[in-house]
Amino acid sequence: MQDSEIQKELTEKEEQSAVAKVFNYRLVKEKTAGGLMYILTIASLVLVVVMGIGLYLKSAPIFEEHSLGELIFSSNWRPLKGQFGFMPFIAGTVWVTVVAVLWVLPISLLTAIFLTEYAKSYVKKYVFPALDILAGLPSVIYGVWGTLLIIPWISNKFAPHFVDFSTGYTVLAGGIVLGVMILPLLVSLFIEIFSSLPTELRDASTSLGATKWQTSKKVVLKKSFPGIMASVVLAISRAMGETIAILMVCGNLPEVPRSILDACYPIPALIANNYGEMLSLPQYEAALMFAALILFVVVLVFNVISRVILYRVEKSYA
Repeated sequence: MQDSEIQKELTEKEEQSAVAKVFNYRLVKEKTAGGLMYILTIASLVLVVVMGIGLYLKSAPIFEEHSLGELIFSSNWRPLKGQFGFMPFIAGTVWVTVVAVLWVLPISLLTAIFLTEYAKSYVKKYVFPALDILAGLPSVIYGVWGTLLIIPWISNKFAPHFVDFSTGYTVLAGGIVLGVMILPLLVSLFIEIFSSLPTELRDASTSLGATKWQTSKKVVLKKSFPGIMASVVLAISRAMGETIAILMVCGNLPEVPRSILDACYPIPALIANNYGEMLSLPQYEAALMFAALILFVVVLVFNVISRVILYRVEKSYA
């Protein structure tokens, strides 16, 4: 009898020991995974800081001969004479981005409203894959498309109504191509924001006699306005970094554009066109690094702003 009790106690202790080992193993595994993810998160933040510091250090030599105001606000770009005015490139970037956002924003909003509020399931079945394809296409394909279709259309059909002659390589061409590139991003963001709205808001509106369009306009759009603004800011930061497609259709002329039918020279195109060829000129290399630093700071600020707005939106609906 005693032997059986002893055997039973030993069995229970072995089971408890096995359970404790499994628990300790899972606990160690969980702590290790948590620590690893924490390290990777910190590393990603450190990487952004290191990139910013690296760009500043590489561009520092240009500050020895030129002030910040002279670099940003001057329009004289003659690198071989030591003149580095970035205003044409800043203006070109702003022009192309604004044109792209102005025409693609209403289309993206209406598309997202249709897909979330009106569309049948079979429509979504075909539209969503199409948006994914647009989002996944390499930018060079957009550039080729713009060169073969958009530029001849502007040169032969659109521009003759306003100017005597245009090559087609214009701000408008860049804005059209860039708008098509950010269209899937905006539609996806808008759909996510509209879908996160509580269903009770829509039900309350329709129960008061509002039509579906009135509900979309007065409830969905109004309540989603902060998120819409954050999405637009995020899309702008995405658009400012596009290089190859914009380089192929904008004309790359270092002058401040005065209309959408003028050529322009965005900052990403400047870096892509010249870096690697002028490394023998230290001032030129520093100038290109300063251009990258300008783009880095602007995109970083826009991303931070969009994330803050989105955080507030999510908090308000939590």
